[in-house]
Amino acid sequence: MIGDYCNNDKRLTNAQKSNVDGVLAQLVAKAPLDGFATASSGSGANGVYGLVQCRQDVSTEDCSTCTQDAAKEIQKRCPDQVDARIWYDYCFLRYDTDNFIGKLDAGYGIIYYNVENITGDVESFKKKERDLMNRVEKQAIALPMSRGLGKDKTDFSPFVTIYGLAQCTRDLSKLSCARCLAIAIGNFPKYCQNSKGCQVNYSSCRARYETYPFFFPLDPKHKALAAKGSTLRVLLYP
Repeated sequence: MIGDYCNNDKRLTNAQKSNVDGVLAQLVAKAPLDGFATASSGSGANGVYGLVQCRQDVSTEDCSTCTQDAAKEIQKRCPDQVDARIWYDYCFLRYDTDNFIGKLDAGYGIIYYNVENITGDVESFKKKERDLMNRVEKQAIALPMSRGLGKDKTDFSPFVTIYGLAQCTRDLSKLSCARCLAIAIGNFPKYCQNSKGCQVNYSSCRARYETYPFFFPLDPKHKALAAKGSTLRVLLYP
């Protein structure tokens, strides 16, 4: 699990609890069909809205497993909150009493960066990484054909490949997707600087680069590589 967010300013009432359960049941059932789903239950102050999105490169089975795990874990971690979100590598799930569907949300964020720094020509690495992220950002923005996902790789040296991924939730417009990814990728220099890897996760989008393969299909050239180095987490608040 990457992380979670439980809004303590929005407490769950008994009347809302059954609607949360209803939304989660819908999301778990619908997500594997297309890798993305929205749901709602109830109305007025007790109405609850939900969204789940799997990373579009993962299998249907992995999507289903991730969604089920997320639905169970979010209720454990946010038992008394009705604005709750949870991030995994393979999926993201949230619910709220406010109808957030189609709205850009780059407020609360979770950043991980590799504590190992780039070796060799740092400026050349950064340029390669920027060019790569520009490409995957453009791919992701090409909704609906892209299904919100962009992924690619580039060789930094004969022995080092940089892998990049960008994804928006599929309820967003192209403009909102572009804005969200611009914010996410814009955080790379600020928080990750010379790091070998970085990921920024918002409720509406995510962006990531690494020097090992992490998206599917795995690169056969470096398939045996494992994630190296420790990571640190940074939490961003609105």
